Amino acid sequence: MLKRHYKLAMWLSTALLVLSMLISLSIGSVSITLLDTLTVLAGQAGPSSLAQTIILQIRLPRLLCAVLVGAGLAISGAILQNATRNPLADPYLFGLMAGAGLGATLVSVVLPAHIISMALGAFVGALFAVVLVFAVCAGQHWRKVEYTLLAGVAVSFMLSAVSSFVLYFAEPFAANRIMFWLMGSLSRTDWFSVLLLSPVVLLVLVLALALRRQLDALLLSDESARTLGVNTQTLRLVLLLATALLTACIVSQCGGIAFVGLMVPHIVRHYFGVTSVRLLLGSVLVGALFMVWVDNLARTVLPQQEIPLGVITSLAGSVFFLLIMRRQRL
Repeated sequence: MLKRHYKLAMWLSTALLVLSMLISLSIGSVSITLLDTLTVLAGQAGPSSLAQTIILQIRLPRLLCAVLVGAGLAISGAILQNATRNPLADPYLFGLMAGAGLGATLVSVVLPAHIISMALGAFVGALFAVVLVFAVCAGQHWRKVEYTLLAGVAVSFMLSAVSSFVLYFAEPFAANRIMFWLMGSLSRTDWFSVLLLSPVVLLVLVLALALRRQLDALLLSDESARTLGVNTQTLRLVLLLATALLTACIVSQCGGIAFVGLMVPHIVRHYFGVTSVRLLLGSVLVGALFMVWVDNLARTVLPQQEIPLGVITSLAGSVFFLLIMRRQRL
């Protein structure tokens, strides 16, 4: 019965994702029919050159980035929550967002004309935050999950303060651009972003699936996992570094998008199951589906304007957790 329920959830999520992707390519400031969209994707002649350019050069890479970002953040959240046995574990708790923001801020202020440099600076800043967290946890402290999470929060506040200080003295246009980027946006993504994110997302997913038995063992307890031959400290270190690399790549391309890594694994556990394989594969589908529709809302709700993705995900995330709190109280 549970296996049938899992298969139904997988097929339904896959169908909804494919349909949502086709709809996403058709909607926007320039309306394109679904038939013309399918014709362009099939490589057949028919639609105008403008429609082909809009779909293939603007909407399709942005759509694929939304899929990769949603899947990547959901995978990271699922791995961290299982590895730490903490339902509130999130990729950004390790100071990644604050570090990426600081790197992007410094590069944008120093080299305002180089957009690619801002992404590179965000990536370096995110990795710098991870190095700081592990430096704080040097010795035996990194073995304690709660200590690592607290160190990430402290590093996040520190780097955010430095970013605010730099932005305070920055040129207003550069400061506004950084602030919009920090709230999350896919407007700057292109085919380069797709080529950068896809192998990293795939690598982390394959790594987690390869370690699925060890992850399932961690759900029991460290003592039980060790009796099964699992080196819990090394396993957690590998998983933390993998999720840090994935999140740093995502942040470098689209800024900060909060709550995805928190919400999606909770939803997936309810409908797909709690074992690692079901959780990871379900997180890929549900995370991608969620981010596709978040981006659709960001592009279409306000005419001639785009809402930062982080605003939508934070609103959805806060409502989500209020509902969870209410259910648990009842």
